[in-house]
Amino acid sequence: MSSSWTERLLGGFRKTSERLGSNLTGVAARLDEATLDDVEDALIVSDLGPAAAARIRAKLKEKSFGLEITQAELKQAVADEIAEILRPVAKPLEITAFPRPQVILVIGVNGSGKTTTIAKLAHLFTEDDYGVLLAAGDTFRAAAIGQLATWAERAGVDIVRGPEGGDPASIVFDAVKQATDTGIDALVVDTAGRLQNKKELMEELAKIRRVLGRLNPEAPHDVVLVLDATNGQNALSQIDVFKEVAGVTGLIMTKLDGTARGGVLVAAAEQYGLPIHAIGVGEKMEDLRPFDPDLVAKVIAGVA
Repeated sequence: MSSSWTERLLGGFRKTSERLGSNLTGVAARLDEATLDDVEDALIVSDLGPAAAARIRAKLKEKSFGLEITQAELKQAVADEIAEILRPVAKPLEITAFPRPQVILVIGVNGSGKTTTIAKLAHLFTEDDYGVLLAAGDTFRAAAIGQLATWAERAGVDIVRGPEGGDPASIVFDAVKQATDTGIDALVVDTAGRLQNKKELMEELAKIRRVLGRLNPEAPHDVVLVLDATNGQNALSQIDVFKEVAGVTGLIMTKLDGTARGGVLVAAAEQYGLPIHAIGVGEKMEDLRPFDPDLVAKVIAGVA
């Protein structure tokens, strides 16, 4: 991971860490109930969620209650407890399927950064010398097809696309055939992100799954939900819906640059335990990186 990317991560989480830090300023020199209340409130305000905040409070009380503690030590203790929550869910998205291709369905609401995330995933995979093919399965919006084609070109990978309003399952069928015939390692499929009609979306994804199942009983190997960190706690309700309609297997969090709500990563880890594959802190191709739980914990707590 480059230092410049780490700097962008630090910059991206600064609002979250400042929000947390400002709520811890002036805490008592001894870890008492009032200080623990301040810590818990600060964590909730930073979008870590009530469950994670309560868990961290309980751990701090168990380990350090009544002891003298500086603000720096308190922040480090908070970082350690955040890392304990995040480490179990940190799991890079690896290409392991055999036979190839590994089929990765990418889902998420419109505006979450889904299309650009697909291109960035393709970039990460090609950096590891995997062959990648994209499928433009979001046929509901012509803009989505065009945008994915543009990003595919930037990433240097091929794309299978159809007309606006076409059958997504048909496009996925063609893409799997092409990927199989040409020895592609990873097929990354864009999907529609319209949540206002859950039934329609569920039926569309079910049809894609049926088509995939006929070609490869193991597919899709991954169903990755892209979440916009600026949505804060609202991102959690998206996990609820997409788990129901699509069987989510992992998460990617985008737009962590400049949001005060980056703590929602911790809330998602605590509440769902789903693998967090990667995080994004910018628009550039290299701005998506595998999720580093220890670094993110330090940054959220303001000790990095």
